[in-house]
Amino acid sequence: MGTATITTADNFSLTGYTAGPENATKGIVVVQEIFGVNKHIRDMADAYAAAGYKVIAPAMFDRAQRGADLGYGPDDRKAGMEMRGKISEEQNIHDIVAAAKALGTKSTGIVGFCFGGSIAWFGATRTHEFQAASCWYGGGIAKAKDEKPNCPVQMHFGETDGSIPVTDIDAIKAAQPSAEIYVYKNAGHGFGCADRDSFNKEAYETAQKRTLEFFAKYLK
Repeated sequence: MGTATITTADNFSLTGYTAGPENATKGIVVVQEIFGVNKHIRDMADAYAAAGYKVIAPAMFDRAQRGADLGYGPDDRKAGMEMRGKISEEQNIHDIVAAAKALGTKSTGIVGFCFGGSIAWFGATRTHEFQAASCWYGGGIAKAKDEKPNCPVQMHFGETDGSIPVTDIDAIKAAQPSAEIYVYKNAGHGFGCADRDSFNKEAYETAQKRTLEFFAKYLK
């Protein structure tokens, strides 16, 4: 566990939480929610590191505020939304590409949660840096559902997610028949975060198992 400095193609320097063996040949970029690289994201990075991957979780909000580390209350949500609004999708792409290059692994996957779930989709469709992408409840995927992925993609959604209606999920399924898309019963938005009221242990464990199997299959 440590911290790295990542320099992007547009000459911005951001930090990243790092974990896992330095000599690993397979890596994973973990993309945060709108709450920064907080305990949940560090825990997820550590979980993938424990599976043998070299991991980096770039601080995607460094362009708006250095060291963002928020909780899940209404004020935190407001602050996170404000920071997200100050950063363009193009800048998001610069950041995840730089994070992948910083890993220096022979094969690299990307996994993201909420805001990061959408960024993981863009990592698959708008870059060629990743060999697999796992997108957890990405609210921005539906509007970009017709983009063409450059690597295998897996998606995880909650059946009762108030911000991602089932109609959106059905539209994504229709547009991306080759993607692995899972919908978890009685699971809401953020079901994979133990620090949120919406945490669903059964859904999280199943989704995490599927994600690890997915990366094991496609990251060679």
